[in-house]
Amino acid sequence: MPDTEAKLVCRDVWKLFGNRAAEVLARLGANPSLEEITKAGLVSAVRAVNLEVREGEIFVIMGLSGSGKSTLVRCLSRLVEPTAGEILFNGQNLLAASEAEMMLIRRHKMGMVFQHFALLPHMTVLDNVAFPLEVQGLARNVRIERAQKMVTLVGLAGREDSYPRQLSGGQQQRVGIARSLAVEPELWFLDEPFSALDPLIRREMQDEFVRLQSVLKKTIVFITHDFDEAIRLADRIAIMKDGEIVQQGTPEEIVLHPATDYVREFTRAVARAKVVRVGSLMKAGGGGASDRSVSQRATISEVAPMFLDGTETISVTGDDGAIVGQLSRGDVIPLMLGG
Repeated sequence: MPDTEAKLVCRDVWKLFGNRAAEVLARLGANPSLEEITKAGLVSAVRAVNLEVREGEIFVIMGLSGSGKSTLVRCLSRLVEPTAGEILFNGQNLLAASEAEMMLIRRHKMGMVFQHFALLPHMTVLDNVAFPLEVQGLARNVRIERAQKMVTLVGLAGREDSYPRQLSGGQQQRVGIARSLAVEPELWFLDEPFSALDPLIRREMQDEFVRLQSVLKKTIVFITHDFDEAIRLADRIAIMKDGEIVQQGTPEEIVLHPATDYVREFTRAVARAKVVRVGSLMKAGGGGASDRSVSQRATISEVAPMFLDGTETISVTGDDGAIVGQLSRGDVIPLMLGG
């Protein structure tokens, strides 16, 4: 993904639980260890996090249970108050904003989807989606019109008058997604939104999510513990352990160049063809014309079936549709076989 302006910036963000946490952290000095924090009687959730989320990208934060990822995403929206650091949203330091200002920012500029759908059982699909617009004070005709657009966008047209109990798990999650999108957020937080779903429905929702992002181009912070989900959705990934970010980068960078033994173990079972992009394996330049073409952003596993009929070369296109290189069968096969 090309470099774009950062929408959200974290600088040395900490979240410690315990009495006088900010005072104790200041007394411990710069970058205290986990052991020092524990000895001081505090519980560490987020430690010295620095990251930038760019305009229009899907930034995935992942880690095992207890790694601090959900606490971090709540710090980013100040649903949980950070102990120290800076969080800049469009250049504004959210930690300096009043609670009233934060409430307006959350209502009008942030969308949130969590693992538990939290739909209102006495409301129809349409009224559930329109509810945050009612909180904003919009006129009923305006909020119903916008809610109808969101319901259609997530593929639930015809179910507007259904109640949550009449929907499947995947349909309920679509309602949750539509509701969060109804406020037309600049920044979209999703905390393990698909983890409660059955594997087949989860895969369908990932496909739906990719489709929505291709249309909406939102700036997204997505939390998951599933590495397959992360590499499928992410433009960039941050891996957390014990409250720290131990590595950030594209899925390809993290899988091919793990920075620590922890990351190496995390990525050990991932097939390289799932993460290596066509743009990394192609030979640059126009080359000979081919009657087939693929995007440079596609993964090798996605394009490999195109070579099954004996095709030797496929043209590679850039974001503008122009040919930027050629992908050859001879380069794809060794990677698919584990090379």
